[in-house]
Amino acid sequence: MNEVQTAQLVAAYAACRTIAKREAKNFYYSFRVLPQHKSDAMCAIYAFMRKADDLSDDESMSLDHRREQMAAWTAAWRASRTTATDDPIFLAVNDTQQRFGITDDLLEQLVAGTTLDLLPQPEGVLLQQVDGRTLQIYENFAALNHYCYLVASVVGLVCIRIFGYTDKRAEQLAIDTGIAFQLTNILRDVKEDAERGRIYLSADQLRENGVTPERVLALVNGAALQTNDLALLRGFELTAQNLYLSADRLIPLLDADSRPAMRVLVRIYHRLLDRIAVDPAAVFSKRVSVPTSQKLFILGAGVLQSIAARLFG
Repeated sequence: MNEVQTAQLVAAYAACRTIAKREAKNFYYSFRVLPQHKSDAMCAIYAFMRKADDLSDDESMSLDHRREQMAAWTAAWRASRTTATDDPIFLAVNDTQQRFGITDDLLEQLVAGTTLDLLPQPEGVLLQQVDGRTLQIYENFAALNHYCYLVASVVGLVCIRIFGYTDKRAEQLAIDTGIAFQLTNILRDVKEDAERGRIYLSADQLRENGVTPERVLALVNGAALQTNDLALLRGFELTAQNLYLSADRLIPLLDADSRPAMRVLVRIYHRLLDRIAVDPAAVFSKRVSVPTSQKLFILGAGVLQSIAARLFG
């Protein structure tokens, strides 16, 4: 690599870090306790994901326009694998793939996950008319689990390749941890998603708890939480709590210099789930979050662990 190419790559990673620092919130706290080359790689992957998400979610554009934009961006990314590109995200991602052995297939799955909302009816999704609106609802927990795999577990499989591991058990544990994170997101975002016409509390779980889609919309509009509503939320929360046990088993399998970063990320996300568990009704009135002071405390512990890992690991 010549000096010009090196300078382009340094600038590309810097551009990705700017995106991650501005947008990543919980994730960026974990990036900061990684060794520089791994932190750069995580920023590159995050910037790639962020761009795909933004193209899919930009409601200022029509659905057809978003599909066209996503198709053009995806084609440009695929072309960048074999031809020269000046797109900083593509440059950084291509370098990250080569450094850490991240396959094209994994990134293709990641893009497939971010584009699910652009499909007229994703696999496993029911379309229901409720109060004159069309709602998308996953028909059962198995279909929802597959959605979680595409949008979160694949991210986990990419991340552990950057973090480093040798024990193949880490892969299934990363898949489970990703699902725990996504179930946490589903609970946190239930109000916002329902307002956009999507209910990720699967139809079979709704029926099992005697909760209708109409009832979910009523909760979003201020109805008081009842016993069966609470049971529905508790079911999802307990499933996620059990999956977080996989994260505890995953961390020791990662390279020592990456464990503090994974621990920071898991603690922040698990703390978010715990806050939801304390007051489940809050998800229907606001976006529950972990206070910045708590995140900084977790980050501080991670920094100390990272220093220790580099000195004595």
